[in-house]
Amino acid sequence: MTHQDNAPTLRQRFLAPNNHDQSDYFGLLRELVARRNAYSAGTAEYAAWQREIDGTYLLLHDEIATRQTQPRTPVSFGTSGWRGTLGKDFFGRSVRQVTLAIVTMYQELATSNDPAAGLGVASLAEARERGAVLGFDNRFDGEYFAQQAMAVLTSHGFRVCYAGEASTGVLSAAVLIKNAAFSINLTPSHNPLEYAGFKYNAADAGPAASAITSRITALARQIMAEGRDSSEPANSKLIAPLDALACWFTLLQRGESRHGLKYEAIIGGLRERDDYVLAVDCVHGASRVHIHRLLQGIPPERLLILRDNADPTFGGVAPEPSTANLAAITTALRSRPEPLKLGAIIDPDADRIRFTDGTTEIDMNKFGAMAYHFLHEHKGKRGLAAKTVATSNFANAIAHALGEEVFEPRVGFKEFKPVIDKALVCFEESDGISVAGHTPEKDAYIGLMLALDMLITRNQNLGGYLARLQAEYGAFYPGRGEVTVNQQGEALTSTLSRLERYGEGVRLRIGDQERTIRTVIAIDGRKMILDDGSWLMIRPSGTEPKVRFYVEARSESEKATLLAVAQRMLAETGLL
Repeated sequence: MTHQDNAPTLRQRFLAPNNHDQSDYFGLLRELVARRNAYSAGTAEYAAWQREIDGTYLLLHDEIATRQTQPRTPVSFGTSGWRGTLGKDFFGRSVRQVTLAIVTMYQELATSNDPAAGLGVASLAEARERGAVLGFDNRFDGEYFAQQAMAVLTSHGFRVCYAGEASTGVLSAAVLIKNAAFSINLTPSHNPLEYAGFKYNAADAGPAASAITSRITALARQIMAEGRDSSEPANSKLIAPLDALACWFTLLQRGESRHGLKYEAIIGGLRERDDYVLAVDCVHGASRVHIHRLLQGIPPERLLILRDNADPTFGGVAPEPSTANLAAITTALRSRPEPLKLGAIIDPDADRIRFTDGTTEIDMNKFGAMAYHFLHEHKGKRGLAAKTVATSNFANAIAHALGEEVFEPRVGFKEFKPVIDKALVCFEESDGISVAGHTPEKDAYIGLMLALDMLITRNQNLGGYLARLQAEYGAFYPGRGEVTVNQQGEALTSTLSRLERYGEGVRLRIGDQERTIRTVIAIDGRKMILDDGSWLMIRPSGTEPKVRFYVEARSESEKATLLAVAQRMLAETGLL
């Protein structure tokens, strides 16, 4: 069916004229993207479908700019900020109101010192003078949302260092280098195209503590309930442009003595070699504005950059580091003759990264453990390993063999705060990592530097390095799954409490064998460690109406069996 025949039918199916509430913009966008993708870029049909996409986004912008109601879902800051649907939860007024909540929190310093320690400033005057770092990822209307936040901040006397489109890691670095009071990054990380998000980091540049985000949540809901808004224009005298990537380079150099990663040596080493190929997939995200400068000096014939054009639809894919999304890189690497191959895929705000060498996929369960071993044994650094409770025990095995401790908190990068100055590596299974001397925020770019240093230091593909470590410390086979549920908050927690029947000593049927639950860790959902060292864990998402389950088997064949057991347990609670 041609564009001319199909487009009016689609518009009629998804749009209610002059009625944003009854229009399904994202249902329409998905259909339009699928039709656009059926044609090659540069063809007339491709261009025609792209015009339909652009026109739909214009309608969505009108909703974003004009909506005056409260968000459909009450504002809540989860493990990594506030996320919501564009137009329905996340629109100009709601962004202004949440920013106003942050301003109000700092204004409270004049009458109460309770939040001062967590905020890292002693007074409102100090917060205004040190100001904010502000940026956004590639989501639709990111710049518009940044302008709304900037107007609220500057009209209340806060200086703003404006980075424009940028990654989470470079904004975090900028807070430290500029000695800012806080940062705002308008991003929902790896969520699908209909989402927007709002990340707030305090003066330590890491994800804010729960006490702070709870206060922002409470203030935002109060402001929305009272119908307050901030409509003053931005004060341009308080706005300064910011090169956030330059701040990242400065921080990396400052931290060399802690982590041993020397940027000039890494890039210089790659410049002189012709036995490797590097492929990076930006999936249209914010890393596309940095990646060529970040890798400047690597010969172009050694470098493949994929999906580095602007596209808020992400080409129709879920924009996360995943096996499916790695396929293009894997195919590209396999066609190359070079003996050394490294591929990386980066999520929209560049705080997550996953690797492949064209043969072996290496997610953060494996790479985090490899990074710990590399810094400890090749760089001669000492310190504990920090990984979230849902992450593979591969790092535990390595750290214990090296005589080091392991810190294992609940899910969320902010949970590493107690050991941020003690841990050699902090990482989580969802592909986030940072290292000693760097930001307390996960950062895909530091992960990429680690992988490149491993490649040239060991003259070996990551798959070979991994195989060597597995032979020495044991093989671990992690897996994960998730289900969408119709419960959230206390109701979901109550339902999941039915899993308490699976306590220590309970026997489980795992395939054709029986295993005993040896240990239960209940700091974040429920993690049940079995008598052979394998485990399964069930926890609610902190950002979406989903329940996630994680497993780790001691053989590849048993991983699917453990995933099935975890799903069976969920079914028993009545959620499925």
